[in-house]
Amino acid sequence: MNCIVKETSLPGKIGLISDIHATLSPLKEALAVFRQEGVECILCPGDIAGYGNELDECVDLLIKSKCRAISGNHEIWHLEKSVDRDDRTTSYFRRLPDVLDFTLEGKRVYMVHASPPQSFTDGIRLLDEQGKIIPQQKAYWTERLADFDYDILIVGHTHQIFCEKLGDMLVINPGSTKFNHSCAILTLPAMEFRLIALSNKTPLKAWNWGTGLRSE
Repeated sequence: MNCIVKETSLPGKIGLISDIHATLSPLKEALAVFRQEGVECILCPGDIAGYGNELDECVDLLIKSKCRAISGNHEIWHLEKSVDRDDRTTSYFRRLPDVLDFTLEGKRVYMVHASPPQSFTDGIRLLDEQGKIIPQQKAYWTERLADFDYDILIVGHTHQIFCEKLGDMLVINPGSTKFNHSCAILTLPAMEFRLIALSNKTPLKAWNWGTGLRSE
């Protein structure tokens, strides 16, 4: 663990999935959409495990799709409970980096589960219960990330969907395939973000709202 993988280039059309939480159907649907859209690279900022009961099937599908994933807190917890195990899923989690750091089309991109530089639990929350931006939250995270010198930051963890400019950096959370019913496609260098609905449901902008909000 505690690994940062740096890339010098990745394809320009990126599929984004997050917080799969061991639930197969919306993951399969997202990957099918990516194939139809000609997505060249798939990224997942963690929390493949947790809540659902189809973890092995989800991991097998992620491996087959060549998804580039990183660890989330649920992967860390899984490994803490599986010290003596050597099954395919546990071995896969042991190989996951904590962070991806790459440059594409002149854009510097950083992916971490909760917040940079390497947090699994200190998540970026920008939305209220109705999915509207909370100005104080946006101001807090804009100031906190002011010295983080990247063009794009990709996160998960909070089960919120947003694509917001915080200072000079575009911060993206594609939402949970399971809880928010969403995935997304990011196209570079245009920096175009397209949200995609899953499970025949309207994407829920903020799920499990109300915990961990900043008062300043």
